[in-house]
Amino acid sequence: MDLAVGSTNPTKIDAVERTLERFDPTVVDAAVDSGVPEQPWSIEETVTGAENRAQRALAATDADYGIGLEGGVARIDGVPGLSLIMWAAATDGDRLERGGGPTLHLPDDVAHRLEDGAELGPVMDDRLGTDGIAEAEGAAGVLTAGLTSRTRALGEAVACAFGPFVADESSPDRA
Repeated sequence: MDLAVGSTNPTKIDAVERTLERFDPTVVDAAVDSGVPEQPWSIEETVTGAENRAQRALAATDADYGIGLEGGVARIDGVPGLSLIMWAAATDGDRLERGGGPTLHLPDDVAHRLEDGAELGPVMDDRLGTDGIAEAEGAAGVLTAGLTSRTRALGEAVACAFGPFVADESSPDRA
């Protein structure tokens, strides 16, 4: 199975490889544009970014499937504050499936900086005195004291988006 990931971010590549390892995939990265702002600000923008990445990665390669991953922030009805969200999309060129990962409350000081136009990765790096947190444990890892990580959180989204391609119960021929 050949998979193209619509990103060169090693954490996103690792999330796909780890999540789908039992299928022994060959995973390649594809530097594609998400078509959404660097910091998506809604579920819709985040899902659209993941869809665009999946479709563009497939189109740019000879892979069997394109996988797109996108992290964003959103205000969710019934949930106070600003939330970190993660979405994935998978396509074989005919079908396009989507899956969400964990949703995590962002601290108010982080939310305020994002509302002022900053991006989450640099805000977290500044807050922690690090460099490249988005390519390591990510905000998800830091804000859960390591109970999850960016790789694991994105992996859950990948599992939910890619799962229908390999689960018999999701077959379009099954009634």
